[in-house]
Parts: sequence; structure tokens; C-alpha cells
Amino acid sequence: MHNSPAKDLESIARQGGRFKRMAVRIPTYLTDLRENPAWLPMFLLARTLPFRRMHWFATRQPVTLPVSGASMFGGLERSTVVNALRTDGIYPGLMLPDHIHREITEFAQTTGCFGNFNRKLEFVAGEHKEAEARFVRPILSGHFFERSLDCAAVMAVQRDPLLIDVARQYLGGQAKVITTRIWWSFPTQASEADRSMASLDKYHFDLDDWRMLKFFFNLVDVDEGTGPHVFVKGSHRRRRVKHQLTLLVGHSADEVLDYYGKASAVTLTGKAGSGFVEDPFGFHMGTVPTQKPRLMMEVGFGVSKPSQRRFHGEPVLR
Repeated sequence: MHNSPAKDLESIARQGGRFKRMAVRIPTYLTDLRENPAWLPMFLLARTLPFRRMHWFATRQPVTLPVSGASMFGGLERSTVVNALRTDGIYPGLMLPDHIHREITEFAQTTGCFGNFNRKLEFVAGEHKEAEARFVRPILSGHFFERSLDCAAVMAVQRDPLLIDVARQYLGGQAKVITTRIWWSFPTQASEADRSMASLDKYHFDLDDWRMLKFFFNLVDVDEGTGPHVFVKGSHRRRRVKHQLTLLVGHSADEVLDYYGKASAVTLTGKAGSGFVEDPFGFHMGTVPTQKPRLMMEVGFGVSKPSQRRFHGEPVLR
């Protein structure tokens, strides 16, 4: 059956929008390449399963002794988390101590953040609506960039021995922290470009390194109206060929779920402090809050040298 002209035009427009978003990122890509020439083969080849496996066997370093010290995650077994990651790509059973997530939340409520990844749009989260009026534009996200590292509780989570042990066991002995961030997502009428920049409302996979692992924590209660994270189980270890042979990392929900099955999509709601860890090569997305702001924290691990120029999501530091 042939597609109707209207559907053909819709498809062309959608593809055009995707390539437009890629074009916006070209200056960032070029800066990445100048900083680290090894970035280009990673960017081109890490989206394919054969080359990812080759890189794993060629570069994986053995795991040394576990990190010493007590974990804030109590009696949680590293092997339980790692086995779930290998099978499903995600483990949803993390929980921060009350005093930790409360300290981070208080920090985020009283510290200025930057709207839509723009350092010129600075405001305090409680004044979100006033900030939209002041800057005359919708503000979907508020990132703290390097300010996140000023919060002692954030740094305590980043250094927790369980996180480091899980990352080394899953990624190899060279695993290291490459991102630490906290950010707000706000209910607003955001443009498609802003949603794309914030990685919201479109299934995608991350290509910041050959192998990655990301720990996420809800810092407020998250339900369907708070813009929960969604992950497609099993999509980290098998991949449709057409999704490996394209420069696009974002794909429509219908396209992704038709292949992996709707039952594979897990929506991660939970109380403040609840968390999960995922392999971000699996398809995932954040959703746009509709009723109340979401506050999240992320600690990301990789196997390559992290960029010193910019913080997660920021196009280029000049």
C-alpha cells in the first residue's frame, strides 16, 4: 500500500526537522573533534553493535579491588544491579537516604539555575513563571552546570563506592565519572527545538562515549504529571539495523516500540529519593512535565576522557 501524499509530506517534514537539529549541533561536533580526534570514530562507529563489541574486547581493563568504605545504599548487592543491567539495561531499585535528597533539593531550590541551557537565562526555580515573563520565552529546563558540584550531598552521591563498583564491573576497570548534574524540568509550552535540546518526548540513545552507565535520582515525588523517565528494556543489547546505519539517535515512539514491543517500555515514577541506573545506549526519553516541576540528579560514567570544555548538554563553552 502506498502512503498518502499528506503522510509523505509529514515524513519529509519530520526528517527535515531531525537534520535541522543535527545542523545546530555541528559547531559542538567540530569542537569535540578538535579537542579529541578519537571522538569522530566513536561518534560514527559506537552506534553499531559489532564495533561496540570490538571496542569492548580491545580496551576493557580488568576490575581491581572494590572501592573501600560504606555505601549510602545499605545492603544492596553490586551483582544484583550488574546482572539486571546486563539483561534489561536498567535496574530501578535505588533509594537515596532522606537527608541526602533533602539537602540536594534545598540546594536546588535556593541556587540560581540556567534556563534552556542558556547561561543568560538565570533564575531561581520558585520564580519560574516570573522568569518566563522576564525573558519573554518558555523555559523548559533549568540546569546548574558546575554549580551542582558545590553541593556536598551531590558529591557524596558521586563518590559512593556502590556506584563506582557497579560502573567498573559493567564498563570495565577504567570506568570514570564523566557527568554529574542536577536539573529542573518545568511544565510549559515548549517548542520542539527546546524539547529536543532537553532530550524530552523522543526516544533516543546516548553517544557521548563507547560505553556509558548513568545513575538517576528523583529529588521530588514523580508521577505521570511530573514528566517521568521512560526506558525500553533490552534495547541496549539488540538494535534494529536501520538504527545502527543512520547518524540520527532520535526516533519516534511508534518506530521504536513496534520493534521492541510496547511492554518493553518502563515508566520510572517514584517517591523523592528513588533512583535507577541504566545503560543509556538503550532507547530512553524524558517526558515533559504537565502538572508540576521535576528535579533530577544524574551521575554518569564512561571509559574515555571527559570533556573539560562544557557541562552536560551545554553546546560549547566559549
